Amino acid sequence: MDKIRKYYNQFDEWGRLDREPVEFMINSHFIRQYLPAGGRILDNGAGPGKYAMKLAEAGYKVTLTDYTPRLVEIAESKAREHGLEPRFDGFHTVDARDLGIFSDEEFDGALMLGPMYHLQTEEDRIQAVSELHRVTAENGIVFVAFMSRTRHLTTSLLFPEAWKPNHTAEGLAHFMATGIFNHSDEGRFTGAYYFDIEAITPFMETHGFQTIKLIGSGSVAGVMNEQQWDYWRSQGEEAFRSLLAIVMKEAENPYNLGSSSHLLYIGKRV
Repeated sequence: MDKIRKYYNQFDEWGRLDREPVEFMINSHFIRQYLPAGGRILDNGAGPGKYAMKLAEAGYKVTLTDYTPRLVEIAESKAREHGLEPRFDGFHTVDARDLGIFSDEEFDGALMLGPMYHLQTEEDRIQAVSELHRVTAENGIVFVAFMSRTRHLTTSLLFPEAWKPNHTAEGLAHFMATGIFNHSDEGRFTGAYYFDIEAITPFMETHGFQTIKLIGSGSVAGVMNEQQWDYWRSQGEEAFRSLLAIVMKEAENPYNLGSSSHLLYIGKRV
């Protein structure tokens, strides 16, 4: 787990969602659609808190956690910078597998948009979702992000030298069989776990959640560059809103899940 902190101590995680705006836009849309109108929300594994800031701006009372102290510090600084600190109940350096600082059913809803990427053992993944279940109130809505094994296979095939050891047939076979990826090059993406898409819903339901939907955060628009977005913006505000509505709807199309680098599970705590 020290590799995780080392990686995020040097990576611009706040800027990642600026560079991948479709993911942030789509996730934010569905989070606001399914959360209750108000209440206490846990952003668990929040990184520097980009989603947490949006929720605080919308009037929710937010508690933020992350495993990396530097990211928690950035989040607290961003909250002060934007005048949102009063909307936060706290900023905590916490492992998602142990939320013991929180009471049972303390939160009306919860986000966990990072931890599941990095938990490479089944035991750790179960512990993280079990803790999420424990601290979320009955009927509370949760949002959990996963990375897809199918999409990482595509990425590895296209850019093999950037994703060692998936630059060999042997490496790819091991990855597809296990979902485990540990970059061979020092300083590159930290050790990760990529889910088989069909396993996500059964995994969450086995551990106390009722599925609402699974969406592709990357969407069909995830590969568009700024020039391509500008073209659609030039069509006018009404036409651009229509385009975004199409993109949001298509994010729910199960046939697109394998093309999305990030998936968002939406469920209810039962």
